Formats: sequence, structure tokens, C-alpha cells
Amino acid sequence: MSYYDSAWAPYVPVGERRRNASKEMEKLRKKGHPVSPVSIEGRTIVNTFWGKSWCENLERYSDYSNRLPRGRTYVRNGSVVDLQIKQGVIQAYVCGSELYKVELKVTPVSKAQWESICRDCAGAIDSLVELLRGRLSTGVMERICRQKQGLFPVPSEIKLSCSCPDGAYMCKHVAAVLYGIGARFDQQPELLFRLRAVDEMELIANAGKGVPLTKQGPAPGKVLGVDDLAGMFGLDMAESAGPVVKAKAGKSVATKKTAAKKAVAKKTAAKKVKKKLVSRRSGPRPA
Repeated sequence: MSYYDSAWAPYVPVGERRRNASKEMEKLRKKGHPVSPVSIEGRTIVNTFWGKSWCENLERYSDYSNRLPRGRTYVRNGSVVDLQIKQGVIQAYVCGSELYKVELKVTPVSKAQWESICRDCAGAIDSLVELLRGRLSTGVMERICRQKQGLFPVPSEIKLSCSCPDGAYMCKHVAAVLYGIGARFDQQPELLFRLRAVDEMELIANAGKGVPLTKQGPAPGKVLGVDDLAGMFGLDMAESAGPVVKAKAGKSVATKKTAAKKAVAKKTAAKKVKKKLVSRRSGPRPA
């Protein structure tokens, strides 16, 4: 129960609260509002890297740590009947004694901070799937989620409001929504980037920037010379040197030229041998 206007508000059974909330949400649905409740299975509110990181980040701040537990029961029992996460704003409906509207305004990540994250992660993120599943190296994920310097907002970057009469800085309805956001990040981690007004693809676009391209050639001892290639493949490198152009008959022009040179050399050698034989026959005969 809560204390309103110096009198205790009448107790409304949970079942009746749910029925009233369902009626109100059905009216919104008919008006075209995309109702999206937070459903928690079992006692565990968050299960994945992104959901856990969101909740752990909030619980680190003393402003929130003593007030957040008030919302755990509410989010577990399905009281967050609608949750919408958009750029810079989170809107939700929470079922209490009545149906209350919660709105959180979140400051976008500064350009300098986002550029710093991209620069520090350059060359380490090459898969959007692995990023959204939180399966990258510990160092990369720690950098993205670093307290006060990562993607998660600090309390001064979040403005809280709820339509309930509770005058507390963070009522249980707001606390329930903050946990509900973590549960939603379990299913749709890309919404964190939408909320902070940044594009996760910029992290992927910088995948190769952190890997320096080498301009140094192979060591001299690892370069094969002409003689090594000739011995390895059994080729006459002197004859096959030079550009090779395919001929119509399937043989290269260089190969045809080599064959022609050999034919000329043979003819020349044959003429020399014939000339010597003729010279011997026409010379003086022995006495």
C-alpha cells in the first residue's frame, strides 16, 4: 500500500489490477499503439551479457542502488505491461493501484565519447552478430560498457518521471521499468545503440583500421632465384624468359621464336660440317 494525501489508498487485489491494466492496454492497441509488455520467466530478470551489464551499471550508482530493489517484484510479476525504447526516450506503462505512465529521457552519447569508443575498438570488431551477442573479447566489451565512459548512461544523464502520486525520486514503477529495460536488451541489444543515438555499424566499419598494413617485402633468404626455380621445376629459365602470348595454335610466340632459332642453328651447323668435308676432299692427297 502507499500513502496518498494523508490517507492510505484502498488496496486493490493484484488480479483486479491486471484486469484493469489489460483493458487500458487494449484501448491503446486499438488506437494503433504497439503494445510490448515485459515478460520475465522465473526469478532471473536478465540472462545475457547486455541485460546483465545494463543492470550492473545502474546498481553501481548509490543514487539508484538503494531504490532499484523496489522494482524487482513489479517487473517479475509482469507489472510492466508496455515498454517502448526509442532514441533518447523510454516510455512505459506500469500496473499499480492504477495504470501509471513512466517516461525516462536519456541524453545521447557525446560525439567525442562515441569517437573514443570507436577508436579504442578499431580492428577488434568485425562481426555485428558477435557484437550483439556479447561474444567479443573481454577488453572490447569492457570498453563499450565502461562506467561513465561507455554506452550506458550515468544517473545525471537520465531524467525520471512517473504519473503516480509517490513523491520519491525513484518510485517502484520507475525502478521496475529500469529493470525491464535490461530484460528488453536481452532480446534486442541493438536498442541500446538506438537509445544512445549512435550507429553500431560504425564499430564494424572500423574493423580493419587497427590492423597495420606491412610494406616490407620477404627476407632475402626466402626469395627464390632463377636457378632455384629452374632446379625445382626442371625448366630452362633462359629460354622461357620474357612475356608469353598465346598463339592461335596453342603455342606461345616466345616458344615459336625459340624453335625457329634452333632450326637456324642446326642449318648453320650442318653447312659448317659440309664445308669441312668438301675442304678435306679437295685438298692434296698423301704420297
